[in-house]
Amino acid sequence: MVEKTPWLDLLTYTLLILGIGIVGFPIFYTIVAATLPLEEVSRIPMPLIPGDQLLVNLKTAWIKGNLGIQMWNSFIMAAGITVGKISVSMLAAFAIVYFDFRFRKIAFVSVFCTLMLPVEVRILPTYEVTANIFGPIQRILEVFHVDTLIGFFTGSRFHISIEFSLLDSYAGLILPLVASATATFLFRQFYLTVPEELCEAAKIDGASPMKFFTKILLPLSKTNIAALIVIDFVYGWNQYLWPLLITTNPKMSTAVIGLKRLIPQMDDLPTWNVALAGALLVMLPPVLVVLFMQRWFVKGLVDTEK
Repeated sequence: MVEKTPWLDLLTYTLLILGIGIVGFPIFYTIVAATLPLEEVSRIPMPLIPGDQLLVNLKTAWIKGNLGIQMWNSFIMAAGITVGKISVSMLAAFAIVYFDFRFRKIAFVSVFCTLMLPVEVRILPTYEVTANIFGPIQRILEVFHVDTLIGFFTGSRFHISIEFSLLDSYAGLILPLVASATATFLFRQFYLTVPEELCEAAKIDGASPMKFFTKILLPLSKTNIAALIVIDFVYGWNQYLWPLLITTNPKMSTAVIGLKRLIPQMDDLPTWNVALAGALLVMLPPVLVVLFMQRWFVKGLVDTEK
């Protein structure tokens, strides 16, 4: 037990206040800048007293950045990634824990090793597959010269080309980011804490594996699911590189890309008030999700460690 002393309390509160200041000042600065007109936001140093132009700047950012459709795209992408990650991870962890099959440990280690492969590392092959999901099949046909064999037997020139692109689509934005080793690991650790007697009782009652999963494991996993909803939604909402790479249609752009385009360039007016007003709009949905699910988020992480 740590003995409380005045000096320890002073140090603790000093560090807390310092941490709050480091985290909170950029947010305060953004809010103040979003309320100022162009003349004041361009001053050095910028005034730290809020102005009265917040609604004007928000409207300008909304229209100039086309944030309406882009925030909708970000919401669909974040929601799709969240649902996909949780669904796939729960089923993968369920299979690893409750099904006795050969190479089960190897399967889990393989999934776990993908934690060391972020999106940036595998982005090129992922893009190639997204640009043509039948690309691997096409490569196999080319390696075995299937078109040449068909042409030889038919006596005519023959070329097989199989193409189906997911670029500029919601499926292309969502599906490559659905797999999650982290979520699979968290669900596996939680399932290992579930008493084996529950599984045995379900077998005696004649419950199928999926019924055991839906009726017993799924209700027990609610807090873990809530925690992962927060993590995965924020992860999906903040994606920048992947949407930038696979979307060329402005109607498929996401909010983070739209926000990047609001940042003044060298030859533009320094409209940082509009850019930071756009930042307020873009960060609002994930902040609301975190605030709304904060209690379940903390409880889910604590339950996972039990």
